[in-house]
Amino acid sequence: MLNEFKEFAVKGNMVDMAVGIVMGGAFGTIIKSLVDDVLMPPIGLLMGGVDFSNMKFVLQDAVGETEAVSINYGLFINAIIAFIIVALALFFVIKGINSAKKKMEEEEAAAPDEPPRQEILLEEIRDALKRV
Repeated sequence: MLNEFKEFAVKGNMVDMAVGIVMGGAFGTIIKSLVDDVLMPPIGLLMGGVDFSNMKFVLQDAVGETEAVSINYGLFINAIIAFIIVALALFFVIKGINSAKKKMEEEEAAAPDEPPRQEILLEEIRDALKRV
């Protein structure tokens, strides 16, 4: 079982997956900053100076040391926008990969199969022997 796990872990797919997860986490951080720091301030300004990160519905006010209980729907709106951006980016990446694969497959199908060099040489020898 240990050998099977080693074989699985060493395969390229496992390494590719790990790199993808790390890159996805970094990409998520960049998108969060894009939404929170770049996109939402101008949108809030256009809506009359609204700060989405502070938009909330207070269920219970803070009392003494007890914090307020609230539904932070502004943060939820930010998360939805970040999700949409990530989903669109992934859509375009996958669409590009699929079109590249399709183009490669079409080129392979259109290209005539050239016989191996050995076969060409054998045919030349055969034709030379027929002439003798």
